[in-house]
Amino acid sequence: MIRVTRSSVIDAPIERVWAVLRDFNSHIDWHPAIAHSEIENGEKPDQVGCVRAFSLKNGAVLREQLLTLSDENYVSTYCILDSTIPLKRYVATVKLSPVTDGNRTFWHWESTFSTPPGMEAELSNAVGTGVYETGFKALQEYLRRPGANNKTTKAPANVSTPTGTAHSIMMSRHGGSEVFSFAETTLRSPQAGQVTLKHTAIGVNYIDVYVRNGLYGALIELPGTPGMEAAGVVTVLGPGVTEFAVGDRVAYACPPVGAYTTARTMDIGQLVKLPANISDDIAAAVMLKGMSAEYLLHRIRPVKAGDTVLVHAAAGGVGLLLCQWASRLGAKVIGTVSSEAKAQLAAENGCGLPIVTRDYHFADAVLEATGGKGADIVFDGLGKLAFEENLRALALCSHWVSFGQASGPHDAVALERLGSKSIALSRPVLFHYTADLDTLKQMASNVFAAIRAGVIQPHIGARFPLVEAAKAHDFLESRASTGAIILEP
Repeated sequence: MIRVTRSSVIDAPIERVWAVLRDFNSHIDWHPAIAHSEIENGEKPDQVGCVRAFSLKNGAVLREQLLTLSDENYVSTYCILDSTIPLKRYVATVKLSPVTDGNRTFWHWESTFSTPPGMEAELSNAVGTGVYETGFKALQEYLRRPGANNKTTKAPANVSTPTGTAHSIMMSRHGGSEVFSFAETTLRSPQAGQVTLKHTAIGVNYIDVYVRNGLYGALIELPGTPGMEAAGVVTVLGPGVTEFAVGDRVAYACPPVGAYTTARTMDIGQLVKLPANISDDIAAAVMLKGMSAEYLLHRIRPVKAGDTVLVHAAAGGVGLLLCQWASRLGAKVIGTVSSEAKAQLAAENGCGLPIVTRDYHFADAVLEATGGKGADIVFDGLGKLAFEENLRALALCSHWVSFGQASGPHDAVALERLGSKSIALSRPVLFHYTADLDTLKQMASNVFAAIRAGVIQPHIGARFPLVEAAKAHDFLESRASTGAIILEP
């Protein structure tokens, strides 16, 4: 077992610090790593046994349970129930003690857990530095905000003063597009580090389908609003926000979900200002898909001149951008599509050999086109049903980049299958790459520069009113769509 401890002194009396920490959901207010957090089943956030389900800004999803809470000793204990981070048997304790001057508090944070072999140092540092030390500093800053030091009791962490209403797509259960409804929702005023946006264009992506059908169900608290990508205008600033001004045009592609709405309040950490020459529609079409193409081509296994690249769904939103950009990098691009019309569109956008297939058979054509060698890289957004054909189509010492699963998630992959050709397999997530603000800005800047230079030309294949989000999802899943799909608020 690994034991990680950190201690710090907070410049606030113990009663004020405890008033924040005894709320098991308060981390959404003060910890910068938290993207979204809710207490399950409507339970109180100081009730022993309650469970908080939350996501991090790097895309990780966790469920933690409050085990003990002592107002007499200022101690709470909690454990991880489920996590996409490999922290096994994780139990943590937070204990506060008063400093003798009465105006400061000693905070001790300790946890024990196990990890897979070889990850001990990485995860110990991630917990100790990224969670505990960052948390100390963030809570210190939080308590310095106007009004925060006056707390002796605490309202639920996700409640703020309503500032108006919005119209939103809502879902109260997972399933097909029929779960969507259109409703008036409460628009909450921005807190410190937040702004309110009026949306002007909203992107539709396959990850929205996964959230809706339950595959990525943990990303949404039901009832809730789906959507990860949008462009809009800043209308209200939270206290102390200086990075943006009212009237700024901005865009984002990140959790927490909630983009399918006319307006929303959100943290500024994932917002990017739009250049004058990038329209709102284009921004909503390329923030998620364009940055996906950027990190797939330049950060996973950088594509170079002479590479043979296989792009699945080559006429889709990400696929078209991959074809355009990879061909400009000097790669030979082969793509799979489901119709002759899509083949023509892919060919017009840098795909040298479009393969028309609706049954996921493409390996023979790839091998023939490469003289039996196979592809150096496959960008696979298809998932399960393309597995065997991908193995056949890849060259020796090649790279398989699995970034989507339109046909379903992959089964467990036997390493021996990959070893038969020394294939490297990556399963990257965009939000891990954009979690760092400086990297996010760099990636977005690279996408905007590629648009200005004509390297990529975003294609908007369909537009739907926001109220018809269900029709947009049906169209996306029908395999009839090309390019990006936009919802118009």
